[in-house]
Amino acid sequence: MKNRPLTGTITAMVTPFSRGHVDTDGLKKLVKAQLRGGIDGLVPMGTTGESPTVSHEEHMEVISTVVEAVGGKVPVIAGAGSNSTREAEALTARAHAAGADAILAVAPYYNKPNQTGLFEHFSRIAEQTDRPIVLYSIPSRCGIEIGVDTVVKLRSKYAHVSHIKEAGGSVDRVDQLKGALGDDIIVLSGDDSLTVPFMSVGAEGVISVASNLLPREVSRLVKAAAANDFAKAAKMHRKLYPLFKALFLEPNPVPVKFAMHQAGLIGSTEVRAPLCKLSAAGRKTLNTVLKTL
Repeated sequence: MKNRPLTGTITAMVTPFSRGHVDTDGLKKLVKAQLRGGIDGLVPMGTTGESPTVSHEEHMEVISTVVEAVGGKVPVIAGAGSNSTREAEALTARAHAAGADAILAVAPYYNKPNQTGLFEHFSRIAEQTDRPIVLYSIPSRCGIEIGVDTVVKLRSKYAHVSHIKEAGGSVDRVDQLKGALGDDIIVLSGDDSLTVPFMSVGAEGVISVASNLLPREVSRLVKAAAANDFAKAAKMHRKLYPLFKALFLEPNPVPVKFAMHQAGLIGSTEVRAPLCKLSAAGRKTLNTVLKTL
């Protein structure tokens, strides 16, 4: 799978649970549904996969199960980030050994290192693999942003640090990244609701939560934007926008798991503590949105 572009619609997969354990059969079923939906790639063990609350053994079980179930049909970008550099190094090496096609590396959360610390953190991760690394900048969760200058330094030192999932909510950031690196950086939207505006200024796709539920529809939206048919993409965006917002009424992935259970895509709405089930008000709002779709 090396050299296959990591662009288009890439699903940030939920992790199905059953009675406190990873539901591997449910995970395989979900992979098949995603492939049927025409998805361009899969991310197991990102934030949507509840990576902070699974054990290392479960983490690797999920990645290995997805790699096997995909069978090389689309790239698998394994979440392997941590706020501990040593842990991120170990997870990256293990994901590489498990056959992941690329690595998703989130900025360290809670520690709040400066940009020098970030550069060193991602450098040590990059030295564990020769497969593409997708940097993941999400200041709302991590408290820090991966600076554009830091991305430039990493890109110049490591040829495989070639992508960034941008979830800072700013079109300006996409402009800044593209202005600094042009085609040398692949930018992926980290927010479904910002996919169209991000792609209008040069982003190449999305790592999507909504595509867990509607892979075909999100893929069509992204394909329209990639073809510069922004009138068509905007029309699709407006139809899906209420869902994009409703999926984040409460902490991700609580709403999307509820919606997927409603649709029969997973067997349970179960999430790991400290997350908890969707509130009554959240269920009412989300059900109303789902009925319109």
